[in-house]
Amino acid sequence: MSLESSSVVLRDRKRAGVSVSEVDTGAQLVAGLTSTLEPDEALRIRRKIDRYIMPLMCVLYGIQFMDKLTLGSAAILGIQRATHLTTNEYNWLGTAFYLGYILFEYPQNLALQKFPVGKWMSINIFVWAVVLACHAACKSFRGLLAVRLLLGACEGSITAGFLIVSSMFYTRTEQTLRVGYWSLMLGTAQVICGFISFGVLHIHTTGFEPWQWLMIITATMTMILAILFWFLFPDSPTNAWFLTPDERVQAVQRLKENQTGVENKHFKMEQMIEALIDPKTWLFALLSALFNVPSSLLNQQSLILASFGFNYLQTTLLSCIPGVIQVLTVFTGVRLATRRPNSRAYVAAIYFVPAWLGVLLVNLIPWSNQAGLLAGQFLAVFTVPGFVLSLSWLNNVTAGHTKKVVTNATILSAYCVGNAAGPLMWKAQYKPRNHIPWAVIGACYVACPLLLLVIRAVLFRENRIRDAEPVDDGEEYVIERITEDGERVEVKVDKEFLDLTDRQNRDFRYVL
Repeated sequence: MSLESSSVVLRDRKRAGVSVSEVDTGAQLVAGLTSTLEPDEALRIRRKIDRYIMPLMCVLYGIQFMDKLTLGSAAILGIQRATHLTTNEYNWLGTAFYLGYILFEYPQNLALQKFPVGKWMSINIFVWAVVLACHAACKSFRGLLAVRLLLGACEGSITAGFLIVSSMFYTRTEQTLRVGYWSLMLGTAQVICGFISFGVLHIHTTGFEPWQWLMIITATMTMILAILFWFLFPDSPTNAWFLTPDERVQAVQRLKENQTGVENKHFKMEQMIEALIDPKTWLFALLSALFNVPSSLLNQQSLILASFGFNYLQTTLLSCIPGVIQVLTVFTGVRLATRRPNSRAYVAAIYFVPAWLGVLLVNLIPWSNQAGLLAGQFLAVFTVPGFVLSLSWLNNVTAGHTKKVVTNATILSAYCVGNAAGPLMWKAQYKPRNHIPWAVIGACYVACPLLLLVIRAVLFRENRIRDAEPVDDGEEYVIERITEDGERVEVKVDKEFLDLTDRQNRDFRYVL
């Protein structure tokens, strides 16, 4: 088998020398290792990893999403009146967050490759806590626009960082559930934010309004988490503080089946080019953009519920219900996709059926039918498992650390495009029925399941092509090590840890 990496120099037909700087960081731990990892020991290591990193990931993802929701909640708490916002200015604040996100998404991903992942995310969490608190001091559209741009720039590191961390610590099978677990916090955050909003409505202080209290409370929670992340969140299984040296080796051994390694701190131009010309990158990017145009419902939700005739207290409580729905749908979606092999596209597509019904209800039933309008609004959020499954699927079908970083940046940039465009369709002239925005949402809900099936067909075809290719000729790969005596020795390293891309490694098979 020939490798496309320039770092490989053939010694003879069956043996190849590889530069240490080019291989995966995990290779340096497991190179020359001949023992196998027992299933019971692998399970123990996975459970230990779960105990130490999953709680932090879940709490952070929930608080990150809660911080994004503060604008929507603040709409009911008086931010528009206090800062003299027009409808279009309010919508632009939703877009501004994602403009900041997209402008810094590629730099953030490159930083996540170059610097320790946990520490880089901690710095971003700290900065966004400060920026969130600054919302409370804003008195005009310009001030809010500036802090929303900065908030997006900081939060751009989190989802990308979590995708990298998930691939560092978990096997491809485990990743679907773990991405689902921290994505459950999307719904949980909505519930918590709804209750916090309900609580601050009862705070009456001179010169400090309820929406300002919401910003300060959520900023304080974020600041505490930034400190915890700095000291407790690991950067990689190769140096995780809670694993012993032997357990770190075992944690890396567990990932051999992924054929994606752990990480590589060296940026590889050829992998970047491959990511940008790979058709599946752009199919996932288009899917990500279309998935997230309807996400503008989050910032509009309180206003839409209020337009149905509910008062402010009722609206804040009703806004918790979509959060409960998201928790239930994401949990059932990832569990179903895990239990049925190669079913990600099918499971994700199924969850669009209730959403189609929701769009029809909101548009067609009489405006006086409050219960029907509520049901339609709540059914429209059933699609969240589709995006969660697509994120974990993308992580499973991309190999090569630089390629993974560039692909994540591309998909999350497309995510920003969808989220940035969405708020702009909620114009004042479309109220109260908002038929135009709902028609756009309906079109996205039809296109997304079709794209999921197209991606599955493309990957299935590629697997068939690889199955028909000749079997690998069994080349061995080695890296040089210097012993304590100063002697240079060659140590065998498995191909799975050579930091090859999914295209370079013809033994790689795409999960469906």
